[in-house]
Amino acid sequence: MEQLDIRAALAGKTYFIRTFGCQMNLHDAERVSGLLDSCGCLEASGPEDADIVVFMTCCVREAADQRLYGQCSSMKSLPTPPGGKRVIAVGGCIAQRDGEGLLTNVDNVDVIFGTHSLTHVSELIARAFLDGTRQVLTPEEGEDAATSMPWHRAVSYHAWVPIMTGCNNFCSYCIVPYVRGREKSRSIEEVVDEVQGLVRAGVREVTLLGQNVNSFGRDRYGSPRFAELLRLVGETGIERIRFTSSHPKDLLPETIDAMAEVPAVMPHLHLAVQSGSSRILKEMNRRYTREQYLDLISRIRDRIPGIALSTDIIVGFPGETEEDFLETLSLAQEVGYAQAFTFIYSRREGTPAARIEDPTPRSVIQDRFDRLVKVIEQTAHDFNQQALGRTIPVLVEGVSKKDQHKLQGKSPKNQTVHAPLPEGWTEQDVVGRIVDVKVDTARTWYLSGSVVGEPR
Repeated sequence: MEQLDIRAALAGKTYFIRTFGCQMNLHDAERVSGLLDSCGCLEASGPEDADIVVFMTCCVREAADQRLYGQCSSMKSLPTPPGGKRVIAVGGCIAQRDGEGLLTNVDNVDVIFGTHSLTHVSELIARAFLDGTRQVLTPEEGEDAATSMPWHRAVSYHAWVPIMTGCNNFCSYCIVPYVRGREKSRSIEEVVDEVQGLVRAGVREVTLLGQNVNSFGRDRYGSPRFAELLRLVGETGIERIRFTSSHPKDLLPETIDAMAEVPAVMPHLHLAVQSGSSRILKEMNRRYTREQYLDLISRIRDRIPGIALSTDIIVGFPGETEEDFLETLSLAQEVGYAQAFTFIYSRREGTPAARIEDPTPRSVIQDRFDRLVKVIEQTAHDFNQQALGRTIPVLVEGVSKKDQHKLQGKSPKNQTVHAPLPEGWTEQDVVGRIVDVKVDTARTWYLSGSVVGEPR
């Protein structure tokens, strides 16, 4: 592309970003926001006030496509901004997958940028403003500069830290390897340096991101080094470390040891099982069995008693029988998840599972889904009862949307916690700080209690 003065084209324009999907998309959105900030753009409170509207998309489930189409269509009814033109940009996984073909479903999009094109977003948007032509950039691979882009974090106390991109697992139902590419790890030194900088900036919690963090370093060093990374990040002075996502087949004993021994690593693990049936797991190409997963859970709990476990479960994978489903149901009961993200299987073109015909009626799949949800609600409720009467440190995120007089935050086990703001305290006094809350109520999806002591 020929040179142009991007800042001159964009300075003073307002932007709004709407993000769908995983934490990696949230991080990418923060990078795009930071890039636009650096060009002199200003963040708007909503799309109606924006000259630039960016949708960061996810294509894991079919509903995400339909939601994007609806959002783009709704832009047509908004009044024209004062500058006379609104540029609509679509990024993320749908953009990478469909490229220019996306325009067959949404005819008012001006910019399409893929998962490997973040560094070019401001240039693409500037060109759309200057000459009115549609800009599409979705290369199969891209440079690694995205992590060095400026960013605009949603909050000051937490940061997403990508440690790798891509995925090598090719689960038969999953589109991610096709739109995010192969695994590519950052260097250990680069990640640690970034976290050290975040600590200096006042960040208290980081979430290490990757499609499969347990395989971090395999492509760069020849073997996974995630356990080593956890220990080194723990030495930076960061107070809380979380990570996602974690594939069961690659969760090594040394990683479990690091989780148990590094004080900053929070006692919560998201370990997606997807199904409790070994037969279905094989069809999913997950490369572990029901028995291996349960053995792993046992070893984790032996090393980290009281750990909160969460998971992903798909109901209605093609060919799933009632017997298969009952194995999933019993596994969920046996593990006793603190939280689970449950999904009805969504067919994704381009994946092996999309070629499997399944005669199971939708009503049967919905019934199974509803039965699973009830089990998860019970296990989550039972898990939270363990917190009753205990005093737990809560990282405050703000006040409750339902009650401005109650603070809301996260426990080390990733539970949502509410407590009345003590007299004389304001939201500004506690956001991003840690308060101790003595729990007197434990519901299915939250804990509540009263603040003990001062924020720190």
